[in-house]
Amino acid sequence: MASTTTSRPPDSREAAQRHPSGDNRFKLLDRTITKHHNSGDALIEVLHAAQGIFGYLENDLLIYIARALRLPLSRVYGVATFYHFFSLKPSGKHTFVLCMGTACYVKGAAVIHKEVEHHCQCKFGETTADGNVSLVQARCVGSCGLAPVAVVDGQVAGKLTAASSLDRIKQWQDEEVTR
Repeated sequence: MASTTTSRPPDSREAAQRHPSGDNRFKLLDRTITKHHNSGDALIEVLHAAQGIFGYLENDLLIYIARALRLPLSRVYGVATFYHFFSLKPSGKHTFVLCMGTACYVKGAAVIHKEVEHHCQCKFGETTADGNVSLVQARCVGSCGLAPVAVVDGQVAGKLTAASSLDRIKQWQDEEVTR
C-alpha cells in the first residue's frame, strides 16, 4: 500500500524566514527593521544597515524598505540620494576619492581629475567597466595643507600629481592582472 503525502502550507514562522527571492540577506535587514519597530523614523538607520548588508542600495531594495517602513518610495529614494554616504550602484574593489575643494582645485586637482577619467575610461561618480576602481569626487576632505588630496582606499594621500595618481590606479590594475 502506497503512503500518501499531503502537502501542507508552511507555517507562519517558516514563511517569515524566507524572502521570496531566496536571498537570506533580507533576514538580516528584517531584523534591523523589526528592531526599529517598522518605524519610518528609523529610515536612515535602515538604509545604513541595508547598504552594509547588500553593499549598495539598488531600486528593488529601496522599494522593499519603503514597503516595510510604510513610507512613500519618493521619501526613501530622496533620503538615499541626498546623503553622500549612500550608494545606488555597486562600488569597485578600490576607491579613489578626489578632493575638489578650493585648495585642491587651485593646486591641480582639475588636471588629476581629467587624467584619471581619461585613463580609467569612466567619469567620477562611476566605476570602471571591470569593477576594479570607483572614482568619487568630494567637495572637501579637510586636508587642505596636503593639497591636492585624494582618499585612496580609505587612506589620505597628499601632494598628488596626475602621474602619482595614475601610478596608484595602475598598481591596482596590475594586481588584478596577476591574480
